[in-house]
Amino acid sequence: MRWPLIIRLLVLALLIAFLVSPESFAFLLRPLIKNGQPAIYDRGSLWSLTLSHLAITFAATTMATIVALSLAILVTRPFGAEFLPLSRSLANIGQTFPPVAVLALAVPILGFGNAPTLMALFLYGLLPIFENSLTGLTTVPPAITMAARGMGMTGMQRLTRVELPLALPVILGGVRLSTVISLATATIGSTVAARTLGEIIIAGLAASNTAFVMQGGLIVTALAVLIYDGLSALERFFVACTRT
Repeated sequence: MRWPLIIRLLVLALLIAFLVSPESFAFLLRPLIKNGQPAIYDRGSLWSLTLSHLAITFAATTMATIVALSLAILVTRPFGAEFLPLSRSLANIGQTFPPVAVLALAVPILGFGNAPTLMALFLYGLLPIFENSLTGLTTVPPAITMAARGMGMTGMQRLTRVELPLALPVILGGVRLSTVISLATATIGSTVAARTLGEIIIAGLAASNTAFVMQGGLIVTALAVLIYDGLSALERFFVACTRT
């Protein structure tokens, strides 16, 4: 077993242990507090906040993946090539408007809570997935698609059996990037009453409690690293599959 894997497993074990029994780690955070402040966030369950944070992140990424991949497939078909500029403009919307601005615009329509945060993360995550999907689908070797056509495959069969499997590693790269961006950005959702780990950070900033800020930031960082590594491993697996 390689050392990097051991380290990642140790980080995962420590993260789970902290979320399940945070009071066991209070002694590490007490040097950061003052005036009798609590060392561990005590206004909600860390485990519950983490699950809610992950649920919002993965829901937004799933929605962004479906829409972005569908757009990429559309514009790489002969009948949809003319929609490429429009599709790219749509995918760029989230990058044009910062998530905070999207939240400000969405709250009057969707109200407070998870919905505006989900909308902001969805829009923000479109571009990486769209661009990677477009790159993956347009770089499939023409000889392979010609061979598939020569075997009598229909357009749908070529897409599902040849193009998408070959493009999958590149598409996953976009999904990985979008997921990590959404995971970090989701913390701002707590400003509009979404249940995310940003709640801990905001509470810490409001009360000048460095321990709260530290634990919220560390949980998000650990999740980002673990998810990034997990999706990278999945990407490498599919790259290996395409070469065999």
